Amino acid sequence: MRYTFTAVITPEDGKCYVRVPDITGCVTTGKDIEDAVAQITDALSGCLVVWEDQGIPIPPATTQKNIPHAAADVLTLISVDTIAYRAQTDTRAVRKNVSIPAWMANMAERKGINCSKVLQDALAQQLS
Repeated sequence: MRYTFTAVITPEDGKCYVRVPDITGCVTTGKDIEDAVAQITDALSGCLVVWEDQGIPIPPATTQKNIPHAAADVLTLISVDTIAYRAQTDTRAVRKNVSIPAWMANMAERKGINCSKVLQDALAQQLS
């Protein structure tokens, strides 16, 4: 799933503290604004993956004009794709037993087709 939320970056004491007000607990720090954006993108991706897995409802994004912040804060949009994040971070292989007709298995074997790869490609296409 793709999501876009506003992050609030607070520069202070040579660091940047950053949070996503719509996602409780989604906070991190960065050494500068660029690093803060990278860190909060990763943190938001992780939070949303956990919320999806636990069935926690993901709220709609609040418009920036309705997000409370200090004058020195920087507001920026952060877009994440939880399917892409999962593909990058969860590379464990899981064994699945599937059934296909014998003739199909025989032809695939003769042609050197990797059925696991075909299934992965098809699932990736269906999930995107």
